[in-house]
Amino acid sequence: KDKYHVTKAYLFIGYVPGREALYTYLQQAGYVVIFKPTIPGVGAKPKGNVDAELVLHTMIEYPSYDKAIVVSGDGDFHCLVEYLEARAKLARVLIANRKKYSALLRRFRTRYIDYLDGLRQKLG
Repeated sequence: KDKYHVTKAYLFIGYVPGREALYTYLQQAGYVVIFKPTIPGVGAKPKGNVDAELVLHTMIEYPSYDKAIVVSGDGDFHCLVEYLEARAKLARVLIANRKKYSALLRRFRTRYIDYLDGLRQKLG
């Protein structure tokens, strides 16, 4: 809210039973939490695919926002970022780790990308 002047933040997350306290906390922090079903992943880690949901929701809400901030370093969002940029609807792309993100997003780094890995202490 302070740095990017966000008025509505959507969080797409896989629903895992037993983590309701986390979901309540995120909602109280101001996120609009959109749950996706999960399936067992490798090991004991559940897997929830939110990529299509994020793209679809971005396009459904397209007329309702001035600029979008995409929080992901996943190359699956390259087409969405490119589309938003071409229509002057892209504000920023926030990436968690500057050393591990898709090469497909690198062309946006000088104008749109901010990295979150340097904010670990502040966000913690």
